[in-house]
Amino acid sequence: MTLRYSYTLLAPIYDAFVEPFTAAARRSNLALLPQTPDADVLLVGIGSGLDIPLLPRGPRYTGLDLTPAMLARARRKAADANLPIRLDTGDARELPYEAAAFDAVVLHLILAVTPQPQRVLAEAARVLRPDGQMLILDKFLRPGQLAPLRRLISPLAGALASRTDVVFERVLAPVPELEIVSDQPALAGGWFRRIALRKIRP
Repeated sequence: MTLRYSYTLLAPIYDAFVEPFTAAARRSNLALLPQTPDADVLLVGIGSGLDIPLLPRGPRYTGLDLTPAMLARARRKAADANLPIRLDTGDARELPYEAAAFDAVVLHLILAVTPQPQRVLAEAARVLRPDGQMLILDKFLRPGQLAPLRRLISPLAGALASRTDVVFERVLAPVPELEIVSDQPALAGGWFRRIALRKIRP
């Protein structure tokens, strides 16, 4: 089963399961975004648009997702919020944007979903301007953390919706142009983390 097909099936019920659990962490992360009218912000894996009502006014927003069924829901949320946002269908592993096109990139619940998180993070770094910020919210294991149950169920969970064995430090290692600014536990006893990164100037 492909992720696009899985999330097409999940689209009608996704918000009911995810929104109550993640709203506070999303809001805290998005409050860190630049609020100037000349800022360009990309939301990778915007899904059904749960972030849209929480976005600060000011920046120019672009959202991208693989699944048209999820984007249809994001468009409705954008209309309800009266928020101008460009919504594109595309693959986070090969972003259809120029290098250094955005001042900030948001990756909420995408790195543990994609089968190639290193590639997604590298693409997000490519389209981020030097000194730009990247805001991440997702579930990650710590280096060396055993978590046998999470590792056991990850192949099945990853095929259906989201992996449960992703170690963020391994995802970050091949992308040396990104440095950690903050790393805070967010949900589920610290399994979910709010991570802010900065792109280092060459």
